[in-house]
Amino acid sequence: MVPGDNISVKTRLITALVALPIIIFLVQLGSWAFFAVVTAIGLMAAWEFGQIMTGKGHNPVTIFLGGFALIPIAHFYWAGQPIFVPALMALIMLLLVWELFQTTAIAQPLDWALTVAGGLYIGLGLGHLIGLRQLPQGHIWVWLALLCTWGADSFAYFGGRAWGKRPFWPRWSPKKTWEGIIAGLFGGMTGGLLVVLIFEFSVVHALINGLLVAAVGPLGDLSISMLKRYAGVKDSSQLIPGHGGFLDRIDSILFSTVVVFYYAVWLAGA
Repeated sequence: MVPGDNISVKTRLITALVALPIIIFLVQLGSWAFFAVVTAIGLMAAWEFGQIMTGKGHNPVTIFLGGFALIPIAHFYWAGQPIFVPALMALIMLLLVWELFQTTAIAQPLDWALTVAGGLYIGLGLGHLIGLRQLPQGHIWVWLALLCTWGADSFAYFGGRAWGKRPFWPRWSPKKTWEGIIAGLFGGMTGGLLVVLIFEFSVVHALINGLLVAAVGPLGDLSISMLKRYAGVKDSSQLIPGHGGFLDRIDSILFSTVVVFYYAVWLAGA
């Protein structure tokens, strides 16, 4: 490990240790506080997406990006309220009208598509995290999604550094290796077993979700890596010391939380 890497790992660990008590408090509390923080994270990630695309020469509209991220999150929080579709269509039409007046832009349809897709992707992914918290024993399901994701990421990171030799997907992430991916499977299951140790929860559900999260999480990571490589940036921002930006931190969660949500609803009967 080179000195710079050592400093980076220490910074990451310090930031994680500072953030963990806050995360524990918010997940256990749930309600409006959890919704508010997830919303704030979604808005920041949407802003970062806009900055990435702006740096590449596109013109996504920041305020609309935030709107497209906010609507799905609010939809999951106020489940059953028939506001999602009309609010979404209104925003889509308003953005189209906005683009009609952008006379200096050279690719209005592309700017429109990037704004819609970027905001909705972030909002729908985080919306499913809100949906998990709204389920019976929702705090346990949220912890399952988070701990399996963190466990898979951590094991993959350190396992890849220790034993990684065979590139997994060098086009989008040269440092990812098959050895790291395999280590991540054990990390995902370890995260699931932590949930079993802390709460009264099914070992079978925990292990299956650990494997599922470890399998899909890297694809979420690679998806954001694809966007960043297209734009020629390493991190979505530098807002989180040692961790890059909010979009960097939720890239795996945007995939894994969706899988855990539908497992909980469709297969576990939550």
